[in-house]
Amino acid sequence: MDTPLSHPSVDNIRQALARGIAGPSSDYDLNAEVKNLLPPGRKLRQAAVLCPLVERSGTLNVVLTRRSSQLKHHPGQVAFPGGKVDPGDADAEAAALREAREEIGLEPGSVELLGALPVHETVTGFMVHPFVGRIPADFAPVPEAGEVEEVFEVPLAFLLDSANRTVQSRDWRGQERRYYTIPYGPYYIWGATARILRTFADLIHAR
Repeated sequence: MDTPLSHPSVDNIRQALARGIAGPSSDYDLNAEVKNLLPPGRKLRQAAVLCPLVERSGTLNVVLTRRSSQLKHHPGQVAFPGGKVDPGDADAEAAALREAREEIGLEPGSVELLGALPVHETVTGFMVHPFVGRIPADFAPVPEAGEVEEVFEVPLAFLLDSANRTVQSRDWRGQERRYYTIPYGPYYIWGATARILRTFADLIHAR
């Protein structure tokens, strides 16, 4: 089990994000050979997500969503609130806050942004900009109909503990694709969300 800063405070997190010693991550970190199957020079679409932190009984929880099982792309998957950066967004940070308002009813003005995590490139062609923010303890989620099936919380300490993280694999275009997973009760956190959380853990535990 990880011991350094296993229950980080908001100040610990803000300082870790400011240090920013971790580099960009991608879906290829465990699959260098998979990237060779993609077209060279492909143009990445910009996306942004918010990792909302809420305090419960003196500890921090992460707010996550489970996507609707009726969606065409990534149905039923666990994800941060977020989505594509639209032309009307001032920047990626604004996009993350807008998406959080649309998906879970979180008002942008209620979010105390603590910093940004390194960008993450997905196999589906997105460059994801993750942001971390503290939200009010009385936040009551309003899931977006047709998009979000459930909004739930996971203790941050659980997500940061390497003992709860595994590597699994599945076939993708004839190649074995490996990915991080963080099972939590009935929830299966994997793929880009789990990889971004791994980067978060690396930043927190770095000395």
